[in-house]
Amino acid sequence: MIDKTAAQSQTLSRGLRVLEVLAERGQPMSIAALSESVGLHRSITYRFLRTLEQHSLVRRDEAGLVRLSLGLAALARGIEADLQAVAQGELAALADQLAMTAFLVVLSGSECVTLVSVAPSRTAAAVVYRPGARHSLAVGAPGIAIQAAMNAEQWRAVADVQPRDSLDEVRRAGYATSHDEVIPGLRSVAVPLTVPGHPVQVCAVAVVYVSTKLSENELACAVGETARAMASRLH
Repeated sequence: MIDKTAAQSQTLSRGLRVLEVLAERGQPMSIAALSESVGLHRSITYRFLRTLEQHSLVRRDEAGLVRLSLGLAALARGIEADLQAVAQGELAALADQLAMTAFLVVLSGSECVTLVSVAPSRTAAAVVYRPGARHSLAVGAPGIAIQAAMNAEQWRAVADVQPRDSLDEVRRAGYATSHDEVIPGLRSVAVPLTVPGHPVQVCAVAVVYVSTKLSENELACAVGETARAMASRLH
């Protein structure tokens, strides 16, 4: 007997994977390249795209390249608008205070996704870390910080990720650090941010930099103050 529920879930999963690949790539893709990336026959990918186009989630430009469309913004607006609005101002203040790029990362499946990123406004150069950037929950200061804040139910949903050995230490210190884990040459300090009752229940506030005269503890104090300010405004 065919499990129709499982079949329908697989179809939905494949369609969502098309959106994820487009988001990860960050630029328009040909149908052939998209099909290869998601591991589907071109005709199947085309059928998914037709459905996604009908819902304004993707569109094809004059050259036939596929890109994400405005329907996604409409879907996200009701869930994350408050989080993004609060984060933008708080991260801008943090970025200028520390003269380094500050960003907010949320948990999506078993990946960390940058929701908001703000570069300092008064420096000649800064690390570019674009919204939509993804990396595994297993690596990077934001991933470690999110791991430290996850509950048992959230861990069951990411069974393919092994908890870091340093989580007890991260919980005691209140922050996580990393070097060379996501992007070679870059360091990061992150503090977990939990927002009970919010659709995005666990995330992390972080900064990324090449070098600084400040200690990791000093950075963590500043990042922690920003996380607490965001949490108080979201309650």
